[in-house]
Amino acid sequence: MKDLILLPTYNERENVKIIIPEIFTDYPEISILVIDDNSPDGTAEEVENLIPRYPNLSILKRKGKEGLGKAYVDAMQRSKQDKEIRSVVTMDADGSHSPEYLKDLLREIENCDLVIGSRYVKNGGVENWEFWRRNLSRFGNIYAKVLTGMPINDFTAGFMCIRRDFLEKMDFSEIGASGYSFLIELKFNLIKKLGARVKESPIIFRSRREGESKISSHIIKEGLRIPWRLFFRRIWKRK
Repeated sequence: MKDLILLPTYNERENVKIIIPEIFTDYPEISILVIDDNSPDGTAEEVENLIPRYPNLSILKRKGKEGLGKAYVDAMQRSKQDKEIRSVVTMDADGSHSPEYLKDLLREIENCDLVIGSRYVKNGGVENWEFWRRNLSRFGNIYAKVLTGMPINDFTAGFMCIRRDFLEKMDFSEIGASGYSFLIELKFNLIKKLGARVKESPIIFRSRREGESKISSHIIKEGLRIPWRLFFRRIWKRK
């Protein structure tokens, strides 16, 4: 059985040159699938240059930028058919998710269905965030917790390990979010609908190495709207 890392990219040329060798140095047996949304900076070409060095590295090239959610759905739909995969890891390419925590996620997934690399549990945290971003994240997670009723603390966490057999049960047509709110909807479906056993494992979330943050007004608005949709799904289910 193998474990697969999904690494979505858009204009991450400089970062993939660092993160991919870092991962394979510590985890030479792991597999990585880069999902690139036609990055104009040549990210895909940089990944293809690395493939001869790393036989477990592959790339899914998409036609354009459609958002984080669409990129993950494409990759997960493909991955869930591979019976040799034990678990799928979602991870940022910009260095904010340190490979040092992979060992914890992969260890915990032996007894869980979903392991979340969490900033908001004991020994977790963030590094070098501005005051506004720290408060936005805190408020957003409390807001999502109240509306969705999920027993977790880090709803927008993008560093996760999911058992492939749970992805196989997933109906991705039920997930409408295209941005970071996809991560909230994915967790909701796994936990509330499919009954996934979940655990949060502490991480320190670091500042991106190169490039600019992908946070936009659309992402913030979607983050306010999606928890309400999940709230009404909870109420409807009870009725």
